[in-house]
Amino acid sequence: MSLGKKLVAEFIGTFWLVFAGCGSALLAAGFPNLGIGFVGVSLAFGLTVLTMAYAIGHISGCHLNPAVSIGLWTAKRFDTKELIPYIVVQLIGGIVAAGMLYLIVSGKAGFEIGGFASNGYGTLSPDGYSMTSALIIETVLTFMFLFIILGSTSDNAPTGFAPIAIGLGLTLIHLVSIPVTNTSVNPARSTAAALFAETAALNQLWLFWVAPIVGAIIAGLLWRWLGSEK
Repeated sequence: MSLGKKLVAEFIGTFWLVFAGCGSALLAAGFPNLGIGFVGVSLAFGLTVLTMAYAIGHISGCHLNPAVSIGLWTAKRFDTKELIPYIVVQLIGGIVAAGMLYLIVSGKAGFEIGGFASNGYGTLSPDGYSMTSALIIETVLTFMFLFIILGSTSDNAPTGFAPIAIGLGLTLIHLVSIPVTNTSVNPARSTAAALFAETAALNQLWLFWVAPIVGAIIAGLLWRWLGSEK
């Protein structure tokens, strides 16, 4: 598959993750009397990955996340020359999706943009958790996310079930961490939302790059040993 086709697939996939995932939080989570709540938002994020894994997994690998690309590269499961282009299109796809969501939500009279489903700690944490708490949970959960991805897509794993494991894994991650950071484990998703938030989300964005990347690298290094037959 050509790099160009892979990049188009990654753009579409990351667009869908941000548009449907963050869109569920902005449009449906607190809908009067019928709001889906944070459980519904968790499921929405998981479903975006599950659906795209089946739709574009055979084209681009369905990374949708700079941390995933870096983790796979660390595990020697991804080509170095494709790493930066993947990260760039993931960011563009996420930002375009967030921009469309901004146009949609701002079309409702009286709607306040506020945090715009962005991530944060301290005063920007949904339940007031500290920077240390955010660093720990984002690192640990990204590690686990990459571990699930690497394991379920390995040669010895059952064929055809990886998207389900990965989608349910991301759902579980959101169920655990929405109260702490509003859940990132994805620098592209965090950047896209922070650009449109009316809070200090951009000032805290560094954490939602550093922690997921560190967690992904640790998972990639561990898998190089754990998954080796030597």
